[in-house]
Amino acid sequence: MPDPTAGTARFRFYEELNDFLPKEHRKTGFEHSFHRRASIKDMIESLGVPHTEVELILVNSESTDFSHIVVDGDVISVYPVFESLDIRPLLKLRPEPLRSNRFVLDTHLGRLARYLRLLGFDTLYCNNSHDAELAQLSSEQHRILLTRDRLLLHRSIITHGYLVRNTAPLYQTGEVLQRFNMHEDILPWTRCTRCNGKLEAVSKKTIAHRLEPRTRRYYTDFRRCRKCSQLYWKGSHFVKMTGLITQLRQGNFTTRGGRNEAE
Repeated sequence: MPDPTAGTARFRFYEELNDFLPKEHRKTGFEHSFHRRASIKDMIESLGVPHTEVELILVNSESTDFSHIVVDGDVISVYPVFESLDIRPLLKLRPEPLRSNRFVLDTHLGRLARYLRLLGFDTLYCNNSHDAELAQLSSEQHRILLTRDRLLLHRSIITHGYLVRNTAPLYQTGEVLQRFNMHEDILPWTRCTRCNGKLEAVSKKTIAHRLEPRTRRYYTDFRRCRKCSQLYWKGSHFVKMTGLITQLRQGNFTTRGGRNEAE
């Protein structure tokens, strides 16, 4: 007698979700045999794709959620975040689209955290955070978890996450900006690159006692972090960083250079 929990489903993954698949399954439909009852979430992750990378699943042309139990003959299409289309009427996986400008980063992405803060994005980072803490922060504060660890994104508590493909920090920054369509949301010099606190204008008189003589003599415009009191002013470093921000706005670091594909 045939086993009702076994069968074969046909999968097709789109766009960057193919990065997680073996080469023979990329950018094409393929058959996947299963021998036990499983949700579509578990089956997608068993194929190597973290559920946090997925925004839309169609089963036999109908949108479904992660709890759908795959049955013999299902035709399944799996899509990542949509940047230019409003697909909210189709969404079953989450009440809102994945895209958000609030992040929490794993311990391997410290320089990316500083760049995102430089651009004005709310970015939590601690170089000794454990995976469980990161997952909890992502879930409780509704932050996108950025990581280089694919297995971290398999934790069911995480609903918003992204596997960073590039290894070079500037290209990681360009990748995240492009992935979440954030170029128009850049607000540089509004967050502290050290602690993520918000910056506020402060009078020179108020902080003059903290300045080196040359800084006190040549600069008049200052900002101070509300959280850690770090000071910022338009010195030589400011000029260099402003040029870098311009390049990031223009999408100059969005190539596949410095990238390690997930195999």
